[in-house]
Amino acid sequence: METTSLYDLTPIAWLLAVGVLLALGPLVWVWRRNAGSGPARRLHALTVLTLFLTFDLTLFGAFTRLTDSGLGCPDWPGCYGNASPVGARHEIAMAQAAQPTGPVTHGKAWVEMVHRYLATGVGALILALAVATWLARRRQRAEHTGARPLSAWWPAATLAWVCLQGAFGALTVTWKLFPAIVTLHLLGAMVLLALLCIQAVRYQQDAMGRLPTPVPSALRNLLIATTLLLVLQVALGGWVSTNYAVLACTQFPTCQDSWWPPMNFAQGFQIWRHLGETADGAPIDFAALTAIHYVHRLMAYLVFVAIALLVRSLLRVRPLRPQARWLAGLALLQLATGLGNVLLGWPLAAAVLHTGGAAALAVVLTWTLCESRRERATVAATAAGRREGMEAA
Repeated sequence: METTSLYDLTPIAWLLAVGVLLALGPLVWVWRRNAGSGPARRLHALTVLTLFLTFDLTLFGAFTRLTDSGLGCPDWPGCYGNASPVGARHEIAMAQAAQPTGPVTHGKAWVEMVHRYLATGVGALILALAVATWLARRRQRAEHTGARPLSAWWPAATLAWVCLQGAFGALTVTWKLFPAIVTLHLLGAMVLLALLCIQAVRYQQDAMGRLPTPVPSALRNLLIATTLLLVLQVALGGWVSTNYAVLACTQFPTCQDSWWPPMNFAQGFQIWRHLGETADGAPIDFAALTAIHYVHRLMAYLVFVAIALLVRSLLRVRPLRPQARWLAGLALLQLATGLGNVLLGWPLAAAVLHTGGAAALAVVLTWTLCESRRERATVAATAAGRREGMEAA
Protein backbone atom coordinates (compact mmCIF):
# COMPACT_ATOMS: atom_id res chain seq x y z
CA MET A 1 0.00 0.00 0.00
CA GLU A 2 1.45 3.37 -1.06
CA THR A 3 1.82 6.13 1.46
CA THR A 4 1.97 9.79 0.53
CA SER A 5 3.69 12.47 2.52
CA LEU A 6 1.42 15.11 4.05
CA TYR A 7 4.01 17.76 3.22
CA ASP A 8 6.78 17.82 0.63
CA LEU A 9 10.01 18.64 2.44
CA THR A 10 12.09 18.79 -0.76
CA PRO A 11 11.98 22.62 -1.18
CA ILE A 12 13.08 23.32 2.39
CA ALA A 13 15.80 20.66 2.14
CA TRP A 14 17.15 22.31 -1.01
CA LEU A 15 16.89 25.74 0.58
CA LEU A 16 18.92 24.57 3.57
CA ALA A 17 21.48 22.92 1.31
CA VAL A 18 21.96 26.11 -0.70
CA GLY A 19 22.31 28.11 2.51
CA VAL A 20 25.00 25.76 3.84
CA LEU A 21 26.91 25.94 0.55
CA LEU A 22 26.76 29.74 0.58
CA ALA A 23 28.05 29.80 4.17
CA LEU A 24 30.95 27.41 3.54
CA GLY A 25 32.99 29.91 1.53
CA PRO A 26 33.01 32.68 4.18
CA LEU A 27 33.61 30.13 6.96
CA VAL A 28 36.65 28.60 5.26
CA TRP A 29 38.05 32.02 4.37
CA VAL A 30 37.75 33.35 7.94
CA TRP A 31 39.23 30.24 9.56
CA ARG A 32 42.19 30.05 7.15
CA ARG A 33 42.91 33.77 7.39
CA ASN A 34 42.89 33.68 11.21
CA ALA A 35 44.40 30.22 11.74
CA GLY A 36 47.12 31.44 14.11
CA SER A 37 44.94 33.85 16.07
CA GLY A 38 43.30 33.37 19.43
CA PRO A 39 39.64 32.38 19.74
CA ALA A 40 38.43 35.94 20.37
CA ARG A 41 40.09 37.21 17.18
CA ARG A 42 38.69 34.33 15.10
CA LEU A 43 35.22 34.85 16.50
CA HIS A 44 35.53 38.59 15.93
CA ALA A 45 36.46 38.04 12.29
CA LEU A 46 33.57 35.63 11.74
CA THR A 47 31.11 37.96 13.47
CA VAL A 48 32.22 40.99 11.45
CA LEU A 49 31.87 39.04 8.20
CA THR A 50 28.43 37.77 9.26
CA LEU A 51 27.44 41.32 10.18
CA PHE A 52 28.58 42.57 6.77
CA LEU A 53 26.64 39.85 4.94
CA THR A 54 23.56 40.46 7.10
CA PHE A 55 23.74 44.14 6.20
CA ASP A 56 23.91 43.16 2.52
CA LEU A 57 20.91 40.88 3.08
CA THR A 58 18.99 43.81 4.58
CA LEU A 59 19.73 45.87 1.47
CA PHE A 60 18.64 43.01 -0.78
CA GLY A 61 15.49 42.64 1.31
CA ALA A 62 14.74 46.31 0.68
CA PHE A 63 15.40 45.77 -3.03
CA THR A 64 13.01 42.79 -2.98
CA ARG A 65 10.27 44.83 -1.34
CA LEU A 66 10.78 47.95 -3.48
CA THR A 67 10.70 46.01 -6.76
CA ASP A 68 7.42 44.37 -5.67
CA SER A 69 9.12 40.98 -5.68
CA GLY A 70 7.93 39.94 -2.23
CA LEU A 71 5.29 37.69 -3.79
CA GLY A 72 7.41 36.65 -6.77
CA CYS A 73 7.02 33.14 -5.40
CA PRO A 74 3.66 33.25 -3.58
CA ASP A 75 4.34 30.18 -1.41
CA TRP A 76 7.08 29.31 1.06
CA PRO A 77 9.80 28.01 1.30
CA GLY A 78 9.89 26.96 -2.35
CA CYS A 79 8.46 28.44 -5.52
CA TYR A 80 5.16 26.76 -6.41
CA GLY A 81 6.44 23.76 -4.47
CA ASN A 82 9.79 23.72 -6.31
CA ALA A 83 13.29 24.41 -5.04
CA SER A 84 13.82 27.23 -7.56
CA PRO A 85 11.93 29.18 -10.23
CA VAL A 86 13.40 26.80 -12.83
CA GLY A 87 11.03 24.06 -11.74
CA ALA A 88 8.14 26.53 -11.58
CA ARG A 89 8.50 27.91 -15.11
CA HIS A 90 5.02 26.81 -16.19
CA GLU A 91 3.20 28.20 -13.13
CA ILE A 92 5.11 31.50 -13.28
CA ALA A 93 4.41 31.85 -17.01
CA MET A 94 0.69 31.33 -16.44
CA ALA A 95 0.60 33.90 -13.63
CA GLN A 96 2.60 36.38 -15.71
CA ALA A 97 0.30 35.88 -18.72
CA ALA A 98 -2.72 36.61 -16.54
CA GLN A 99 -1.08 39.71 -15.00
CA PRO A 100 1.95 40.90 -17.03
CA THR A 101 2.77 43.60 -14.44
CA GLY A 102 1.52 41.62 -11.46
CA PRO A 103 3.40 40.32 -8.44
CA VAL A 104 4.50 37.06 -10.13
CA THR A 105 6.97 37.25 -13.02
CA HIS A 106 10.09 35.27 -13.85
CA GLY A 107 12.35 38.16 -12.76
CA LYS A 108 10.51 38.77 -9.51
CA ALA A 109 10.49 35.06 -8.71
CA TRP A 110 14.28 34.94 -9.00
CA VAL A 111 14.69 38.07 -6.85
CA GLU A 112 12.50 36.55 -4.14
CA MET A 113 14.25 33.16 -4.19
CA VAL A 114 17.75 34.69 -4.19
CA HIS A 115 16.70 36.64 -1.10
CA ARG A 116 15.63 33.39 0.56
CA TYR A 117 18.90 31.67 -0.41
CA LEU A 118 20.96 34.54 1.03
CA ALA A 119 18.86 34.59 4.21
CA THR A 120 19.44 30.87 4.70
CA GLY A 121 23.18 31.38 4.17
CA VAL A 122 23.25 34.08 6.86
CA GLY A 123 21.31 31.74 9.15
CA ALA A 124 23.91 29.00 8.59
CA LEU A 125 26.71 31.46 9.46
CA ILE A 126 24.95 32.49 12.66
CA LEU A 127 24.52 28.83 13.60
CA ALA A 128 28.24 28.26 12.96
CA LEU A 129 29.06 31.32 15.08
CA ALA A 130 26.97 29.99 17.98
CA VAL A 131 28.62 26.56 17.80
CA ALA A 132 32.12 28.04 17.48
CA THR A 133 31.55 30.31 20.48
CA TRP A 134 30.28 27.43 22.59
CA LEU A 135 33.30 25.27 21.67
CA ALA A 136 35.74 28.13 22.32
CA ARG A 137 34.13 28.84 25.71
CA ARG A 138 34.34 25.15 26.63
CA ARG A 139 38.03 25.01 25.64
CA GLN A 140 38.70 28.23 27.54
CA ARG A 141 37.22 26.77 30.72
CA ALA A 142 39.23 23.56 30.33
CA GLU A 143 42.51 25.45 29.86
CA HIS A 144 41.93 27.94 32.74
CA THR A 145 43.55 30.79 30.80
CA GLY A 146 42.36 33.46 33.22
CA ALA A 147 40.94 35.57 30.38
CA ARG A 148 37.44 37.00 30.59
CA PRO A 149 35.05 34.13 29.76
CA LEU A 150 33.52 34.27 26.29
CA SER A 151 29.79 34.80 26.44
CA ALA A 152 27.70 32.12 24.78
CA TRP A 153 24.50 34.02 25.56
CA TRP A 154 24.73 36.57 22.74
CA PRO A 155 25.33 34.01 19.96
CA ALA A 156 22.49 31.87 21.33
CA ALA A 157 20.17 34.89 21.40
CA THR A 158 21.21 35.77 17.85
CA LEU A 159 20.51 32.24 16.66
CA ALA A 160 17.06 32.28 18.28
CA TRP A 161 16.37 35.69 16.77
CA VAL A 162 17.36 34.69 13.22
CA CYS A 163 14.95 31.74 13.49
CA LEU A 164 12.20 34.15 14.52
CA GLN A 165 13.19 36.45 11.66
CA GLY A 166 12.86 33.52 9.27
CA ALA A 167 9.35 32.89 10.58
CA PHE A 168 8.44 36.52 9.91
CA GLY A 169 9.87 36.14 6.41
CA ALA A 170 7.58 33.18 5.82
CA LEU A 171 4.58 35.11 7.18
CA THR A 172 5.44 38.06 4.93
CA VAL A 173 4.79 35.80 1.94
CA THR A 174 1.97 33.60 3.21
CA TRP A 175 0.06 36.59 4.68
CA LYS A 176 0.40 38.45 1.35
CA LEU A 177 2.52 41.43 2.50
CA PHE A 178 0.44 42.13 5.61
CA PRO A 179 1.76 45.61 6.59
CA ALA A 180 2.33 44.90 10.29
CA ILE A 181 4.25 41.70 9.51
CA VAL A 182 6.42 43.38 6.86
CA THR A 183 7.25 46.22 9.28
CA LEU A 184 8.10 43.74 12.05
CA HIS A 185 10.31 41.87 9.57
CA LEU A 186 12.23 45.10 8.92
CA LEU A 187 12.57 45.82 12.64
CA GLY A 188 13.73 42.23 13.14
CA ALA A 189 16.52 42.81 10.64
CA MET A 190 17.67 45.87 12.63
CA VAL A 191 17.68 43.86 15.87
CA LEU A 192 19.70 41.12 14.17
CA LEU A 193 22.28 43.67 13.02
CA ALA A 194 22.46 45.08 16.56
CA LEU A 195 22.98 41.63 18.11
CA LEU A 196 25.83 40.86 15.71
CA CYS A 197 27.39 44.28 16.30
CA ILE A 198 27.35 43.72 20.08
CA GLN A 199 29.21 40.43 19.63
CA ALA A 200 31.74 41.93 17.21
CA VAL A 201 32.60 44.74 19.63
CA ARG A 202 32.82 42.42 22.64
CA TYR A 203 35.13 40.00 20.82
CA GLN A 204 37.37 42.86 19.73
CA GLN A 205 37.50 44.22 23.26
CA ASP A 206 38.42 40.75 24.55
CA ALA A 207 41.12 40.30 21.89
CA MET A 208 42.68 43.71 22.58
CA GLY A 209 42.10 43.79 26.34
CA ARG A 210 40.19 47.06 25.95
CA LEU A 211 37.39 48.40 28.14
CA PRO A 212 34.51 50.71 27.09
CA THR A 213 35.19 54.44 27.34
CA PRO A 214 33.68 56.18 30.40
CA VAL A 215 31.34 59.02 29.42
CA PRO A 216 29.20 61.46 31.44
CA SER A 217 25.71 60.29 32.35
CA ALA A 218 24.15 63.07 30.26
CA LEU A 219 25.93 61.81 27.14
CA ARG A 220 25.02 58.21 27.88
CA ASN A 221 21.36 59.21 28.32
CA LEU A 222 21.42 61.16 25.06
CA LEU A 223 22.90 58.13 23.29
CA ILE A 224 20.17 55.83 24.61
CA ALA A 225 17.42 58.34 23.80
CA THR A 226 18.71 58.79 20.23
CA THR A 227 18.81 55.02 19.75
CA LEU A 228 15.19 54.68 20.92
CA LEU A 229 14.13 57.53 18.62
CA LEU A 230 15.84 55.79 15.71
CA VAL A 231 13.99 52.54 16.46
CA LEU A 232 10.68 54.41 16.38
CA GLN A 233 11.68 56.18 13.16
CA VAL A 234 12.64 52.90 11.48
CA ALA A 235 9.24 51.48 12.44
CA LEU A 236 7.53 54.54 10.97
CA GLY A 237 9.68 54.28 7.83
CA GLY A 238 8.78 50.64 7.43
CA TRP A 239 5.11 51.57 7.84
CA VAL A 240 5.49 54.20 5.08
CA SER A 241 7.17 51.76 2.73
CA THR A 242 4.90 48.78 3.28
CA ASN A 243 1.79 50.96 2.85
CA TYR A 244 3.27 52.59 -0.29
CA ALA A 245 2.79 56.03 1.25
CA VAL A 246 6.06 57.60 0.04
CA LEU A 247 4.38 59.50 -2.79
CA ALA A 248 1.52 60.78 -0.65
CA CYS A 249 3.66 63.94 -0.32
CA THR A 250 5.76 64.93 -3.34
CA GLN A 251 6.82 68.35 -2.01
CA PHE A 252 9.27 69.52 0.61
CA PRO A 253 9.06 71.07 3.15
CA THR A 254 5.30 71.41 2.54
CA CYS A 255 2.97 68.56 1.56
CA GLN A 256 0.15 69.00 -0.96
CA ASP A 257 0.75 72.79 -0.87
CA SER A 258 0.13 72.85 2.87
CA TRP A 259 2.06 72.73 6.12
CA TRP A 260 -0.70 70.56 7.57
CA PRO A 261 -2.46 68.62 4.77
CA PRO A 262 -5.70 66.62 5.27
CA MET A 263 -4.77 63.52 7.28
CA ASN A 264 -6.65 60.52 8.63
CA PHE A 265 -4.57 59.29 11.57
CA ALA A 266 -7.14 56.75 12.74
CA GLN A 267 -7.01 54.85 9.46
CA GLY A 268 -3.33 55.40 8.83
CA PHE A 269 -2.23 53.92 12.13
CA GLN A 270 -4.75 51.13 12.29
CA ILE A 271 -2.10 48.44 12.65
CA TRP A 272 -3.84 45.09 12.18
CA ARG A 273 -5.27 45.26 8.65
CA HIS A 274 -4.54 44.04 5.14
CA LEU A 275 -2.57 46.08 2.61
CA GLY A 276 -4.63 48.90 1.12
CA GLU A 277 -7.63 48.19 3.34
CA THR A 278 -9.03 49.25 6.66
CA ALA A 279 -9.74 46.66 9.36
CA ASP A 280 -13.34 46.55 8.01
CA GLY A 281 -12.14 45.70 4.50
CA ALA A 282 -12.89 49.11 2.98
CA PRO A 283 -10.28 50.83 0.77
CA ILE A 284 -7.92 53.01 2.78
CA ASP A 285 -8.23 56.80 2.30
CA PHE A 286 -5.50 58.86 0.64
CA ALA A 287 -5.62 61.06 3.74
CA ALA A 288 -4.53 58.00 5.75
CA LEU A 289 -1.48 57.55 3.49
CA THR A 290 -0.73 61.25 3.93
CA ALA A 291 -0.83 60.84 7.71
CA ILE A 292 1.57 57.88 7.54
CA HIS A 293 4.03 59.85 5.39
CA TYR A 294 3.83 63.10 7.35
CA VAL A 295 4.32 61.54 10.79
CA HIS A 296 7.50 59.87 9.48
CA ARG A 297 8.69 63.23 8.11
CA LEU A 298 8.01 65.07 11.38
CA MET A 299 9.81 62.38 13.38
CA ALA A 300 12.78 62.68 10.98
CA TYR A 301 13.29 66.29 12.09
CA LEU A 302 13.46 65.20 15.73
CA VAL A 303 15.85 62.32 14.99
CA PHE A 304 18.11 64.59 12.93
CA VAL A 305 18.35 67.12 15.77
CA ALA A 306 19.05 64.34 18.30
CA ILE A 307 21.84 62.92 16.12
CA ALA A 308 23.34 66.40 15.64
CA LEU A 309 23.42 66.95 19.42
CA LEU A 310 24.88 63.49 19.93
CA VAL A 311 27.59 64.04 17.32
CA ARG A 312 28.61 67.33 18.95
CA SER A 313 28.89 65.61 22.34
CA LEU A 314 30.76 62.56 21.02
CA LEU A 315 33.35 64.72 19.27
CA ARG A 316 34.48 65.87 22.70
CA VAL A 317 35.37 62.28 23.65
CA ARG A 318 38.47 61.37 21.65
CA PRO A 319 37.99 57.54 21.52
CA LEU A 320 34.41 58.01 20.23
CA ARG A 321 35.19 60.49 17.47
CA PRO A 322 35.10 57.83 14.70
CA GLN A 323 31.53 56.94 15.71
CA ALA A 324 30.62 60.64 15.74
CA ARG A 325 31.89 61.07 12.18
CA TRP A 326 30.01 57.98 10.98
CA LEU A 327 26.81 59.24 12.57
CA ALA A 328 27.19 62.67 10.96
CA GLY A 329 27.83 61.21 7.51
CA LEU A 330 24.96 58.72 7.74
CA ALA A 331 22.53 61.40 8.97
CA LEU A 332 23.38 63.52 5.92
CA LEU A 333 22.94 60.45 3.68
CA GLN A 334 19.49 59.83 5.20
CA LEU A 335 18.54 63.46 4.61
CA ALA A 336 19.67 63.31 0.98
CA THR A 337 18.01 59.97 0.19
CA GLY A 338 14.81 60.94 2.03
CA LEU A 339 14.53 64.14 -0.02
CA GLY A 340 15.38 62.17 -3.15
CA ASN A 341 12.53 59.75 -2.52
CA VAL A 342 10.05 62.61 -2.18
CA LEU A 343 11.23 64.99 -4.88
CA LEU A 344 12.38 62.47 -7.52
CA GLY A 345 9.39 60.12 -7.34
CA TRP A 346 10.84 57.33 -5.18
CA PRO A 347 13.79 56.19 -7.34
CA LEU A 348 14.91 52.64 -6.55
CA ALA A 349 18.54 53.53 -5.75
CA ALA A 350 17.56 56.26 -3.27
CA ALA A 351 14.94 54.04 -1.63
CA VAL A 352 17.38 51.14 -1.12
CA LEU A 353 20.06 53.53 0.18
CA HIS A 354 17.53 55.03 2.59
CA THR A 355 16.93 51.62 4.14
CA GLY A 356 20.68 50.95 4.15
CA GLY A 357 21.33 54.26 5.88
CA ALA A 358 18.83 53.42 8.61
CA ALA A 359 20.46 50.01 9.11
CA ALA A 360 23.92 51.59 9.24
CA LEU A 361 22.75 54.13 11.82
CA ALA A 362 21.41 51.27 13.96
CA VAL A 363 24.78 49.52 13.74
CA VAL A 364 26.82 52.64 14.57
CA LEU A 365 24.61 53.56 17.53
CA THR A 366 24.93 50.00 18.84
CA TRP A 367 28.69 50.20 18.34
CA THR A 368 28.77 53.46 20.29
CA LEU A 369 26.69 52.01 23.11
CA CYS A 370 29.07 49.04 23.40
CA GLU A 371 32.17 51.23 23.34
CA SER A 372 30.96 53.53 26.10
CA ARG A 373 29.80 53.29 29.69
CA ARG A 374 28.75 55.71 32.39
CA GLU A 375 31.52 57.32 34.40
CA ARG A 376 31.53 55.59 37.77
CA ALA A 377 32.87 58.70 39.44
CA THR A 378 29.90 60.68 38.16
CA VAL A 379 27.49 58.06 39.42
CA ALA A 380 29.24 57.90 42.79
CA ALA A 381 29.28 61.71 43.08
CA THR A 382 25.59 61.90 42.27
CA ALA A 383 24.81 59.26 44.89
CA ALA A 384 26.95 61.10 47.46
CA GLY A 385 25.19 64.36 46.64
CA ARG A 386 21.82 62.76 47.15
CA ARG A 387 22.90 61.33 50.49
CA GLU A 388 24.17 64.74 51.62
CA GLY A 389 20.88 66.35 50.56
CA MET A 390 18.89 63.80 52.50
CA GLU A 391 21.03 64.28 55.61
CA ALA A 392 20.66 68.05 55.37
CA ALA A 393 16.90 67.67 55.06
